[in-house]
Formats: sequence, structure tokens, C-alpha cells
Amino acid sequence: MGFISEFKEFAMKGNVMDMAIGIIIGAAFGSIVNSLVKDVIMPPLGLILGRVNFTDLFISLDGKTYASLAEAQAAAAPTINYGLFINTIINFLIVALAIFVVIRKINAMKKQPVPPEPNTKECPYCKETIPKAAVKCPHCTSDLSA
Repeated sequence: MGFISEFKEFAMKGNVMDMAIGIIIGAAFGSIVNSLVKDVIMPPLGLILGRVNFTDLFISLDGKTYASLAEAQAAAAPTINYGLFINTIINFLIVALAIFVVIRKINAMKKQPVPPEPNTKECPYCKETIPKAAVKCPHCTSDLSA
């Protein structure tokens, strides 16, 4: 079997295709979460915390003061962007929560297998386990047909 045909067989397996679709949907979901955090969650949170713009929270390592992160980056100043790091942590927490909820719902939707009907019963006299259809206990010889 040639290399190309072997690779084609591998790539067309169901698990590989499912994984590729999952990655594409995950990337799209990630951009939605990024927008949710950046455009919806962080502005009110920044307002509550005293009009803080988290994207402008940074430490300039060159000792100079800059009005914004964009200004520091335009000056090619080395910075520690802890505000962007906070945004990334919130993104991660939202994605983790969403995945947890989805997996929890999937697990709840899975039908629990019904245990099979037992094919044994307990002898009412000697308490030994016997076949369900037995009419006489093989252990104590009691008559069970009554």
C-alpha cells in the first residue's frame, strides 16, 4: 500500500473527520467567547471597578510612562500586559464552564442501561440463592410451588 493511499485511508476515518469538525467549531466558539469577554463582560466590570480598561493594564519595563498599551507598543517598549492576561483567564473560565455544561448535559442524556431481570431468587426457608423457576430448593429440599 502506497504512502498516499495509506494517508487517505487514515484521513477519511470517522474519528479524524469528527476531530477536524470539532476543532473548526471550537475555533469559532473561541472567537465568540473572546468577543463576549472583550465586548460584553469586561466593559461593565471595568466600570464597576472604577472605569478600568483591562486592555490598558500593563507595566512598562523601560521605565517610561505611557497613556495606553497601544502607545507603549507603538514606541516598541517592552511591557508586561497583565490586563490582557486577565482577559485571557476570563476567556478560559467561560470556555471551561461551557464545556462542563455541555458534557454534563450529554452525560445526562445518555440512557442508563436497564439492569437485566434477575434469573435467581432466594429460598424463603434456607435463604440460599436458587434458580427463579425452581419449584423445590436443592439446598433444603423445601417445596416452593405453594
